[in-house]
Amino acid sequence: MAAAGSSPTIVEYFGGEDGYRCGYCKNESGNLSHGMWAHSMTVQDYQDLIDRGWRRSGKYVYKPIMNQTCCPQYTIRCQALRFQTSKSHKKVLKKMLKFISKGDVSKAVSEEEPMDSHIEDAVSCGFVHRSESHVSEAELTPLNEDHADRVENEDEDKGETKEEVNVKKTELGSLQICGDKGAAVPGEPSPSPKTAHAPPKPGNYISDPVSPQAENPPNGPECGYGSFHQQYWLDGKIIAVGVIDILPYCVSSVYLYYDPDYSFLSLGVYSALREIAFTRQLHEKAPDLCFYYMGFYIHSCPKMRYKGQYRPSDLLCPETYVWTPIEQCLPLLELSKYSRFNQDAKAVDEDGIKELGRVRVLHKRTIMPYSVYKKRRKGPSDEASVQQYASLVGQTCSERMLLFRS
Repeated sequence: MAAAGSSPTIVEYFGGEDGYRCGYCKNESGNLSHGMWAHSMTVQDYQDLIDRGWRRSGKYVYKPIMNQTCCPQYTIRCQALRFQTSKSHKKVLKKMLKFISKGDVSKAVSEEEPMDSHIEDAVSCGFVHRSESHVSEAELTPLNEDHADRVENEDEDKGETKEEVNVKKTELGSLQICGDKGAAVPGEPSPSPKTAHAPPKPGNYISDPVSPQAENPPNGPECGYGSFHQQYWLDGKIIAVGVIDILPYCVSSVYLYYDPDYSFLSLGVYSALREIAFTRQLHEKAPDLCFYYMGFYIHSCPKMRYKGQYRPSDLLCPETYVWTPIEQCLPLLELSKYSRFNQDAKAVDEDGIKELGRVRVLHKRTIMPYSVYKKRRKGPSDEASVQQYASLVGQTCSERMLLFRS
């Protein structure tokens, strides 16, 4: 993710009219979502976006069309500071302790979550392998002082005369998975030899965060904000890697990939418990950081309901974007796979788009409000697309992020 103060968020919006194959129910065209390609992304913008139902897979940021998609995906967060381990969670911890202390390799069938639990969000997205955007590198040449000219605001009704481009330099930061070359492909387990392995020896088991480019505000965690690998080592060998995003208010689990020889350790559960503990640790230095985001909760897919076992948890209302305790949501989801959780019929999206003209646009390496761009634009109107984009990201993000227009 982009470093603070050097690179604003720059996105291309793709809409969401075409359906693609669902990774949950296998419907060939039932998975519907809106999508954006992020050339750069600040941690605050991504925090605000996931609090509006967005989720990233590499540089692709997508938002399920909740009332149309075959398997509605509700953003779920665990209140890490109040989290209590369940009986099944304690079994996983005990199993790990027995393994590292005594070498116990009991491979009893786990009744916990599926081992691919931390990667389903990535593999279910039809754009996970997208590697090119519609924008050439030349079109996004870093802005510098030569290009920081003043943009005349032609909206005479508001009496505004000029808007200064106050960004001196826009570097193409990254919103991506940070990994070593040759690392396992997300969603695919690492190759396992056909020959049987000898039982692993007891050993030290550690997880260390490895930081890519990150933001380091004075009141933030010591490791900074951004994307991280948490590497799980056993006797000098990496057996699992958890990818997480550390954001202003949360640790967001992206996915986990692992050595299948160690699947008997329920590494999906174990890594989630470690990430919750890590969230508590970060909270000591960054008081606002107190939630653990587990991606999406899919009630219509029984094998994906395990995320609701990390209590207390909340689900995000898909219409008003307020958090609702999962206990209140489950009865509604039993009646309908799509549900508005906010029971106040008068409640609306408080950050809904109110002034479309204030949406920030990046056009020909110049930053301007949409009201100016609209008058300069040649060709058919794109107002419907911009209106849809702004309503999905909200007024706050639309005035802070840069929407690329060719």
